[in-house]
Amino acid sequence: MGDVVLFAVRRNNEPQERPHEVEPLWRESVGRQLREERAASGRRLIDVAGDAGVSPQYLSEVERGLKDPSSELLAAMAGALGLSVADLASRVASAEMSSHAPRCLAA
Repeated sequence: MGDVVLFAVRRNNEPQERPHEVEPLWRESVGRQLREERAASGRRLIDVAGDAGVSPQYLSEVERGLKDPSSELLAAMAGALGLSVADLASRVASAEMSSHAPRCLAA
């Protein structure tokens, strides 16, 4: 696959010196996706946390982007939702791609 190239988009004659939007932190994007998956499945925080082997408080902090879980804990939380880490990462990437500036994929 090719490289992703970002193009700045000017709207309403904004000056070109406009600072680029800051990309969200990985932990924020992962947390948002975990919360969306949990909500979509209709499961409670306490149930998913129990299945993942973490405290509800920790899972809540991860979902809010306050904690950066290890790969083992991330796998446990994703697994409790029926996802692999690869599935989760793919969903995060897809959500982030659709929420940012237009992109051109170079071949």
